[in-house]
Order: sequence, then structure tokens, then C-alpha cells
Amino acid sequence: MEPGHWPSEHSDALRDYFLRGMTYAAIGKEINARFGTAYTRNAVVGRAKRLGLATSARMTSPPIVPSLSGEACPLSPPRPALSSLNLPPKSAMKPAVPLKLRCVGVRPRLIPLLELACGDCRYPYGGDKDGEEIAFCGHPRQPGSSYCAPHARLTRPSGLASARIVGPVVLRLVPAG
Repeated sequence: MEPGHWPSEHSDALRDYFLRGMTYAAIGKEINARFGTAYTRNAVVGRAKRLGLATSARMTSPPIVPSLSGEACPLSPPRPALSSLNLPPKSAMKPAVPLKLRCVGVRPRLIPLLELACGDCRYPYGGDKDGEEIAFCGHPRQPGSSYCAPHARLTRPSGLASARIVGPVVLRLVPAG
């Protein structure tokens, strides 16, 4: 049997055990004993979800079984909810201070990627929203840069000259040894 594939008999057994109120771990043990398989609890949960059986309440609450006196009681005391484990710190919940974006005084030509020429500025515009096309500035770029002069200044920290020196690179071959 290939991984991830459940024969219909196994799915039917899962459905039956689920409707009896068994835990996912117990369902896995029963199916494994009955069919000689090795399903984990997580495999049972995943299959139950795909069958439309799983609910988040079922996965987190303890199973209820009738006691001898006829009243329902949980098998184990309920645990406190651990919902705060995946929350960011409270300091991150404060609204962010809006940033003042640096702007350039150039009107982009908004050229699609496939129409960009070799010497065109590659500063991107758009693509912020789902399905929005990305276009590029398209003005003549500076030598040694992918951007025109205004966009090159925008992409570098203010007041610093580029540390990159464009020029020929000399490589020296050395014998391996």
C-alpha cells in the first residue's frame, strides 16, 4: 500500500470508530490491530479531516464516557487553553508608525518585463495586490547599475557612495594540488 492511500475498508472503519466517539489515537490502534497497518494518530486525524469528520473541538477536548452512575464524565480533567502560544508579543500588537517613503522625481514609463531593453531601469512598480501586474521604470540606467540615477539613489543608504567598483576583474589560475 502506498503512503497516504487509505483503502475504503480502513476509511469505513475510521468512520465507524469516529461515530462511536473514540479518540484518534484509539482509532489508529484499532485499525492497526484489525488490518495490520501502522497508522499514526496524526494520519488518522488527517484522514478524518479529508473525510469531513474532524472538528477542532474534537481534536482538543477530552473524550466523554458514561460513568457507572449514568452521568457523563471526562476521561481526564480539561486542560487550560494554550491559545497564547502562537500570539506575537503585546508590543507587536500596537499599530505601526507610518513610514515616510522616499520618493524620486521621475515619472516611470511602466514597461512590462518582456519589453525591457538592455539599458532600461529595472526599478519595479506594482505587484502589491493579488493579480496586479509588475512593470518597470524603463528610463536609461546608470552605467554599472540596474537603475536610473534617481532610483539608484533611492536604493542606496543616503549619504553613502556605492562601495561597489565596476571594472574588469582579473582572475589568476593556480594549479590544483
